Amino acid sequence: MSIDTKRVIELLNGAEDVLILTHKNPDGDTLGCGVSLCRVLRAQGKRANVINGDIIPKKYDYLFENLEPQDFNPKFIVAVDVADNKLLGDKLNELYGDKVDLCIDHHGTNVEYAKELYLNANDGAASLTLYRIFKEMGVDITPDIATALYTGLSTDTGCFRYSNASSEAYRVAADLIDLGADNANINVLMFETKPIEYFNLLAETLNGMRTFCDGKVIVLKVTKEMFERTGATPDQCDAIAAMSRQVEGALCGITMKEKPQGGFKFSLRTHDPLDAAKICATFGGGGHIRAAGCDAPSDEEEEILSKMIALIETELK
Repeated sequence: MSIDTKRVIELLNGAEDVLILTHKNPDGDTLGCGVSLCRVLRAQGKRANVINGDIIPKKYDYLFENLEPQDFNPKFIVAVDVADNKLLGDKLNELYGDKVDLCIDHHGTNVEYAKELYLNANDGAASLTLYRIFKEMGVDITPDIATALYTGLSTDTGCFRYSNASSEAYRVAADLIDLGADNANINVLMFETKPIEYFNLLAETLNGMRTFCDGKVIVLKVTKEMFERTGATPDQCDAIAAMSRQVEGALCGITMKEKPQGGFKFSLRTHDPLDAAKICATFGGGGHIRAAGCDAPSDEEEEILSKMIALIETELK
């Protein structure tokens, strides 16, 4: 059931012993939302924890400083930036997927798995959605909370370079900086700092770059063997996905990343007129108009890629 701002504030104010769920393959937005909400609830005297089903990349360690886990049995479960309970990962979905009381999200593809859903699909980041809620609640946004929200807002807008970076996003970012967000260090960590293993992986990946549709579609493939050879980790592949649509003349970048447990994750980045979410929805995925994803079983990734290319060709006619 979709709810309004008044209802979501009522739910959060009345909640006790809150467990906050974030999506697998965690990014800055889901973690920024989870951490900021956890800090807000604890500041209200409540017990709250934020968890993820995967190992959280070390570059996000700063978000969790002085946020030790608390011991309690959850009475209220919130999911942030999670469009589908399957995106929680197998373990968290099994434990909590059908028990989510509230979902706060910005994905138009949300499948409404939670008992109550607060959704603003026009927001470039769920952190922007949550910021607005906090302002309505009269929350004292501390530097730690501002830093978490800025992390989410900046990462989901590509450091404010993507088309989802609205004028409001810029104004909110400025407000968060005034409130103590460490924007300079966040920008360095998120967008300018990469380990040498990443560059080795990037070199191998670009060497295997393929083009389709007269150069309008760029395909990059990253395999487990490439991770093993370079020493890179799967989370370091996120920046490669964003790079795939930067080729001049490209309207769609497709990055196929082999997952440690098997299978491939397809990450799409598009320019007008292609809708990444619409394309991925055909293959059981979803996301946003300019950034979306879906999964493919092992040994079927090339078949799915062929079908995806055919679909894109149709869309471009």
